[in-house]
Amino acid sequence: MTTTTTSTTQTGLDLSTHRRTPPARLTLYAALTAGIVATLAPFAWMFLGSVKPTGEIVAHPSTWLPQSPTLANFEQLLSKQNFELYFLNSTLVALACVAGNLLFCSMAGYAFAKIEFLGKRFLFGLVLTMLIIPGVTTFVPLFVLVSNMGLSNTYLGLILPFLVTPLGVFLMRQFIRDIPDSLVEAARLDGAGEARIFLRVILPLCRPSLATLAILTFLAQWNNFLWPLVISQTEEHYTLPVALALFSVGANSTNYGLLLAGAVTVVTPIILLFLALQKHFIQGIANTGIK
Repeated sequence: MTTTTTSTTQTGLDLSTHRRTPPARLTLYAALTAGIVATLAPFAWMFLGSVKPTGEIVAHPSTWLPQSPTLANFEQLLSKQNFELYFLNSTLVALACVAGNLLFCSMAGYAFAKIEFLGKRFLFGLVLTMLIIPGVTTFVPLFVLVSNMGLSNTYLGLILPFLVTPLGVFLMRQFIRDIPDSLVEAARLDGAGEARIFLRVILPLCRPSLATLAILTFLAQWNNFLWPLVISQTEEHYTLPVALALFSVGANSTNYGLLLAGAVTVVTPIILLFLALQKHFIQGIANTGIK
């Protein structure tokens, strides 16, 4: 009798839980849908606004869909003098910073994760400290340092301060730390040096974290506005965000159509890069424990 009563009670609880699940799931799906819409709405407005005449963009009340679609904004953008140079400058700076971070951050991460040396904990503590210090607090000292080195208004001045980032070192260290020590020890027993272990054993296993670091670095440098604006004194070294800010501001008003077309031009390479590496990006974020 007791067994029957207990079984009946558990069945009732299971049914009650099952009945409460659908509303909870609907609430969760509604919240996720609202979050997705809120995230994608600005991008949709940007893409749709880039093919609108300026009159439609500033019209009140505004409309989402363009009434008279046009590519005049993109034609005006591409006709700007030295636009190709600005695009190449952004590409050069972003790719150089990505290459530097992939190499140097992975090397530092390997050292912090698998090699014992004097001051290891202290140095890694400095890396963690740099993660919590706002970048704006080091902006002026960094500018003075680069200027005193004679690197202002040069490509090296645009690239050098961002070849290694604390976030990149932390990301690579966390991922390499999870690689079994037995692999490294086996390679050392076979006579492999640290450089060979790093190149032949560690890097091939770090593809997810390297893809994650590449996306984050490319995103940061491709959208970097303040540093190129300050360090570049001539248009020859302007990057695309700086050039777009100058293009879109006229004598009396802002050319919103040109600004939106430029924003589409800037964001498209980032979206394509993420779509190409999204599988590795998600895996890298999950494996390194960053939430």
